[in-house]
Amino acid sequence: MSTTFEKQEKRLRQDPTLRMFAESRRALATDRYRPIYHFVSPINNLNDPNGLCYWQGRWHLFYQTRPPNEPVYQWGHAVSTDLIHWRDLPYAIKASGEKQCWSGSTLVEDDRVIAMYYGHPNGERIAVSNDPLLLDWTNVSAHPVIPVTGPVWTHTTGREKQQGVSGGSPPARAINFVYDPCIWKKDGIYYALSGGALLHGPGGQRMRAGFLFRSRDLLSWEYLHQFLEDDIFGLPGDDLGCPYFWPIGDRHILLHYSHMSGGKYMIGDYDTDRDRFIVSYGGRFNFGPSGPAGVHAPSATPDGKGGVIVIFNMNPAKPTPGWDQLMGLPRRLSLPGKDGAMTIEPAGDIESLRGEHHHIEALNLPANREIVLEGVQGNAIEMAAEIDLADAPMVELNVLRSPGREEFTRIAVYRQRGYVDWNLSGGFKRYEESRDTLIAIDTSYSSVLPDVKCRAPEAAPVYLPPGELLKLRVFIDRSILEVFVNGRQCLAVRLYPGREDSVGVSLRSQGAPSTLRSLDVWQMRGIYHGP
Repeated sequence: MSTTFEKQEKRLRQDPTLRMFAESRRALATDRYRPIYHFVSPINNLNDPNGLCYWQGRWHLFYQTRPPNEPVYQWGHAVSTDLIHWRDLPYAIKASGEKQCWSGSTLVEDDRVIAMYYGHPNGERIAVSNDPLLLDWTNVSAHPVIPVTGPVWTHTTGREKQQGVSGGSPPARAINFVYDPCIWKKDGIYYALSGGALLHGPGGQRMRAGFLFRSRDLLSWEYLHQFLEDDIFGLPGDDLGCPYFWPIGDRHILLHYSHMSGGKYMIGDYDTDRDRFIVSYGGRFNFGPSGPAGVHAPSATPDGKGGVIVIFNMNPAKPTPGWDQLMGLPRRLSLPGKDGAMTIEPAGDIESLRGEHHHIEALNLPANREIVLEGVQGNAIEMAAEIDLADAPMVELNVLRSPGREEFTRIAVYRQRGYVDWNLSGGFKRYEESRDTLIAIDTSYSSVLPDVKCRAPEAAPVYLPPGELLKLRVFIDRSILEVFVNGRQCLAVRLYPGREDSVGVSLRSQGAPSTLRSLDVWQMRGIYHGP
């Protein structure tokens, strides 16, 4: 093992795996759909991001992947100083007595990093590392510390004991399956939350649930109870895959992935006396199914400033030989946002990638006429737009547009067409102006290719107070589109234009005029520059 940064750098220069990665990146760089400024695995497939953490001045991203000609998932590994420029490192955590290394999280301590992950199909495993680049990992046990086939723990909702309820309460249920753990530490004791579901929801359908364990030594774990309390925000059929539980502002957030309905989060309060998470709000990171072309699973870690950094993998919608999924841009989540909403903004030094710049001053958008922006085009760009919606019921920004409009992708803004926020409305006094605005991405006409699976249009809510300008940050990178809205919402999809000339941009104001206050467009540089 290399114990210093200098020794590790020397070791990496001679690493055959990194040479293989570099050769693969060079070969795959000609793929027209492979992104240039989003992270994608150097070789083969990519699945869930895992164990995002900050250790000794560097961000570490782990992810599920299969090495070439191997059927076993391992944790791939990349490192960055700014969350944007990622450097490949050798495979980190490998199977040790199990068939696959699946999802998990990390906990950074003063002298080491702890990784807890699901070793399929046996149970939860723990490995530790303390070297500068987290290259070398050691399992704390030869066996799962929380086995799937081990003890059978009984479960009640916790409400029965808390409230003294007897008649009509759900019976205790057996838990003999655990997966996708996240780990944290409180008062010198380790806690692990394993994803799962219960089968006593409406109509007997499963409902998401998290099972809490604790340990003093990482080896012996005691089952406590279900962690969630007052969770009314999940859908029947959800589960709690890939959970990440962290403080955010003066509250806590639990991010996770539902294998039914995609990436989600809950915000609430951590009752540290009873070791329960009291949920007060819930939301989504995707607004349709996770596949094809949608947001998948999160990996998250505190940023040390009261916020949380999260990164998602994005599912494919077209076969791309040699690779498939990719990572969206890191996002910073924080509380409180304006009007109490969570803020969602791009994280990391994205500005360092900006190249050639094009600026458009104020532009009137007449009703019912598409305005093609001359000189504004690209398939690896960032756009920052400010729009006064005025009285227009809908304004759309079309990107990746071919000259004849055979291909285009719509980013549509429907002013005050969402649900009413009753807390803002004050009853019926401000009913209409308390409606959310909806932001939709429609990829129905993004590609003329027969093997591309477009997804149904999805719409996300964002509250825009009267008079507030619409502010969009749009990131396009060959086969991914991400739209950040007023720092309070984000949508992301995969897309695959078939025409080489599908690089244009246009605007349209439907029904009534609106005004483009400003538009800035940057051509973006790539992030990968060799091992």
